[in-house]
Amino acid sequence: MPRQLHLSAALDSPGRFDAGHYAALAGLAERATLDFVTLDDSFTPEPGRPDALATLARIAPLTGRVGLVPTVTTTHTEPFHTSISVNTLDWVSKGRAGWLVGVSATDTEAKAFGRRPVAPADELWAEAADAVEVAARLWDSWEDDAEIRDTATGRFVDRDKLHYVDFEGRHFSVRGPSITPRPPQGRPVVVLPVSASDLAPDASPGGRARVAAAIRHADVVLLDAPDRATRLSAATELRLRAGESLRILARLDAALPVGTTGITGTTDTTDSDGSDGGTAGTDRAAEERLLAELTATGTGVDGFHLVPADPLRDLTALADRIAPALRAAGLLRPAYTGRTLRDHLGLDRPAGRYGPLPSSLAPAAAPVPAASPALAEVTR
Repeated sequence: MPRQLHLSAALDSPGRFDAGHYAALAGLAERATLDFVTLDDSFTPEPGRPDALATLARIAPLTGRVGLVPTVTTTHTEPFHTSISVNTLDWVSKGRAGWLVGVSATDTEAKAFGRRPVAPADELWAEAADAVEVAARLWDSWEDDAEIRDTATGRFVDRDKLHYVDFEGRHFSVRGPSITPRPPQGRPVVVLPVSASDLAPDASPGGRARVAAAIRHADVVLLDAPDRATRLSAATELRLRAGESLRILARLDAALPVGTTGITGTTDTTDSDGSDGGTAGTDRAAEERLLAELTATGTGVDGFHLVPADPLRDLTALADRIAPALRAAGLLRPAYTGRTLRDHLGLDRPAGRYGPLPSSLAPAAAPVPAASPALAEVTR
């Protein structure tokens, strides 16, 4: 039996700010049983778009299974605040959050904050790697059973199960612990974008730094490659350097334009406001080209990250026709079998790094415990 694909899709819809639009798109992705959806974000004023993390938190209660992965930049932000925000999305979605790590590399974004000039790309991605490391430590800084809610004694947490993270880096230092309990997934899924050119011998310093961050921290890589041969080579290199637990999804255009002939079906794409939000059908040839890419063998990747041209039209076609064809071929799950994004991706829930060691590895004599953590401390 062929191995099932991991599929995700971008919901990016410049100029759309209504939560209902994104909820409808996420519902289509969920009907297609995709692993997750992404929503891009940055500090640039154009194109106009909503805050990605806030939007996905808003629609989390309106969805039940699909993973929710906003872009959150690590430039001009504090890793302590970012870790709490992504953790909150994981709680609101009951374990379906991810984090698409981004950086802010433009002069416009730097001027919007006025704190520092634009940094070189390699420095931005080195800072991003540190930010992800800090977030992971903060997510682990509460043991899973730290929350006791003991009404008899008035104790909400067991302070002995909160831990300092004591991160000291070139870009910031963070003592911790977090102010929120450990996420339902242990750690939300970390997603990084990588281009095949980042892995080339003549890769730019920024590209090399981005690959280093992905190798060290990513659960999922979204891989940009111009053709199948380059995709296979890049995926093989990533797999050799990161190991088999890394999930690699190749970015793939999923434009399914209107067909003047050979239309496979009709789709009602009227928006909730009554306007025409899409088209009457899709071109059979476009669907067949997409299916050929999705069903190709020897790609080296675990699946694909689909980038629609018209999200409402293209995700409708995906849910109505592409997904059923993939299920018929044994390449796509007929239904979700797990609840969390880690479940969908086949990733284990990581153990906390600060909890007690298994009894077989525990030292003979426990060290004297440090003072219980108090308020978090952050220095940038």
